[in-house]
Amino acid sequence: MNLRVLMLVTSHDRLGDGGHPTGVWAEELAVPYYAFTDAGCHVDLASPKGGPVPFDPRSLEAADGPLPAAVGRLQDDEALRDKLRQSWRADAIDLPVFDALFVPGGHGAMWDLATDPAVAQLVETAFASGRIVAAVCHGPAALVSAKGPDGRFLLEGKRVNGFTDAEEAEVGLADTVPFLLENRLRELGAFFECAPNWQPYAVRDGNLITGQNPQSSALVAQQVLDALRAGLPAPA
Repeated sequence: MNLRVLMLVTSHDRLGDGGHPTGVWAEELAVPYYAFTDAGCHVDLASPKGGPVPFDPRSLEAADGPLPAAVGRLQDDEALRDKLRQSWRADAIDLPVFDALFVPGGHGAMWDLATDPAVAQLVETAFASGRIVAAVCHGPAALVSAKGPDGRFLLEGKRVNGFTDAEEAEVGLADTVPFLLENRLRELGAFFECAPNWQPYAVRDGNLITGQNPQSSALVAQQVLDALRAGLPAPA
């Protein structure tokens, strides 16, 4: 497919006020990235600050079993690593050249993607033009500040998914993140749907596709590809 996808990732590299490193979760970037590029899409990367993309170091370690194959592929892919060293600034993006917006998670997203004005503008523009907007795990944090022309939050009344409060509690960071994602999505008037902890799950509502956790990365990417192949929704 001769289509372009913009991956919007966090620039934030610390958990709260502590010194513990965080960033994007590697699986949530690598699995969709290769799903898109292997299907013939061109993928570019942007972040609030631009420049080097931080990774949560835990997502690059085989602590709880083997790493996903896509993460190993990322580590050996110099072309992608070059893109990761020089991501575009979100406020410099010309969104009309892209067919879809995809937001990987990682805890860093909870600090900057949730509050950055350029991120909200990109999401609002993508929605207004009918482009596909997709996010996985903590990636839906990028959607929480976006509003429509009527001033109402874009997620109001939409079916959504994302990292659950129960999963946040299980990883021990419920008191560290600036807000609980599931709770915030519900507060915005979204209809939150989910599966049991750590099970792949994704929801599509029109041009919005959201997934629950790292295990959902492939499922969300496939739904994006299905939507692109169907030609729906077509960018305005």
